[in-house]
Amino acid sequence: MLFNSYIFLLFFLPITFTGFFLIGGRGHHRIAIAWLVGASLFFYSWWNPAYLGLILASIFVNYAVGVSLGGAQKSKTLLTVGIVFNLLLLGYFKYANFFVDNLNALTGSDLFLEAILLPLAISFFTFQQIAYLVDAYQGETKEYNFLHYCLFVTFFPQLIAGPIVHHKEMLPQFAKDAIYKIKHRDVVIGLTILILGLFKKIVMADGIAVYSTPIFNAAADGQTINFLEAWGGVLAYSFQLYFDFSGYSDMAIGIARLFSIQLPINFNSPYKAVNIIDFWRRWHITLSRFLRDYLYIPLGGNRNGPTRRHINLLTTMILGGLWHGASWNFAAWGGLHGLYLVINHFWRTIYKTLGWNLLENSLAYYWFSRIITFLAVVIAWVPFRAADADASISMLRSMFGLNGITLPTVLRYKLGDFGVYLEQSGVSFGGFFILDIVQWATYGAPAIIFLLLTSWFAPNTLQIMSYQNQTTEIKVFRFKPSFAWSFVTAVLLITCLSYMNRASEFMYFQF
Repeated sequence: MLFNSYIFLLFFLPITFTGFFLIGGRGHHRIAIAWLVGASLFFYSWWNPAYLGLILASIFVNYAVGVSLGGAQKSKTLLTVGIVFNLLLLGYFKYANFFVDNLNALTGSDLFLEAILLPLAISFFTFQQIAYLVDAYQGETKEYNFLHYCLFVTFFPQLIAGPIVHHKEMLPQFAKDAIYKIKHRDVVIGLTILILGLFKKIVMADGIAVYSTPIFNAAADGQTINFLEAWGGVLAYSFQLYFDFSGYSDMAIGIARLFSIQLPINFNSPYKAVNIIDFWRRWHITLSRFLRDYLYIPLGGNRNGPTRRHINLLTTMILGGLWHGASWNFAAWGGLHGLYLVINHFWRTIYKTLGWNLLENSLAYYWFSRIITFLAVVIAWVPFRAADADASISMLRSMFGLNGITLPTVLRYKLGDFGVYLEQSGVSFGGFFILDIVQWATYGAPAIIFLLLTSWFAPNTLQIMSYQNQTTEIKVFRFKPSFAWSFVTAVLLITCLSYMNRASEFMYFQF
């Protein structure tokens, strides 16, 4: 069941919302929580009821281990058993086929394993429960209410694609009596955030997808993509993924807010980042937090000198890449970001040593940093999206001009001797675009420019809604209950509903 579907918006969400407050408003709080847990499990099983038993088994085991770890006797062995259980579960369903395929390739063996269907959200609920076990062992959290724990794991707004929440962020909210009564302000804010996220997904992300998918498909089929086509396809994908994940994050926050629950921020204008460290403080924030707290720091963090820190960064990011999917392409994407982070730390050391800190206050340096960061992120999206290594290499070759650059034929004659020189240097004059599979000039290029300007200059949803201390300095964009805002959200909602017949899954659902 998709957030961006008629059945969710017109049936599931209203029924779940009404049932929760009808039950909770009469003082039956435990039954209201049970209702929400049941609704969340129904939401999860909508894709594949066969995996309902899997998530329930994971909940039972982790709850039992967590309760034991929260007792007076701390057992590191039990913590290890709990973590290994989660990793084995994730490893079997997500990486078993990947392991067997690579083992066959390396050894020449012909081991066979039936294709294993990846259970929905297993990466998210596994990491979330590992964090709970570690926190329970360290005495940072306790939970002996089984229903509350079930809701912590299955709460449907964040179940499928995050955010990856800490136990201490959610359980205190579930325990408040105030959440069982409808708060009109929360409903207004929640619906507005939900509609803004819906518009990002359906209109902006799905709209630009038609300019990225054909290019990457052509590269996967072995066709040669020229310079501008490659950059157009990668930029289109960069904005498709950006607004898809931004839209999902908004919708998760908005839906939770309808129930007076505040989810942590998971997406905060990452294309406004001025370096890769800043990017990872803005993109999938809760995953970055998890990797830092439960992988990078246990590996040693930055405590053992710069060389060890760089090794830890690379290891963390490669594993973070593999978390996204069982593919060497994802490992390459993670490794590339790990290399970016190492370079970022080297650069910081150099300019501090040379006393260049004042450059940070320079507008020119600010924009240079933002553009370089953006281009680095865009280049790294190639292996993240490409079908395989060959397609990645082909796209990257095209982006760096190694598969040729083409210009319009008319320029050949207008440039005279310089045109001859360009031809001798490998430039051809057959038109900007060779494949003619995307309407770049009419729609594609203007759409990319519009989304670039939006991601760089427009306030994000959190700033518009003044969510968790985020706010925009542009007063006209600040949300306030009014006829004008009601009209705007109504227009956005009607637009979304009219395009919802082409609804597609959120891109992070596959992870």
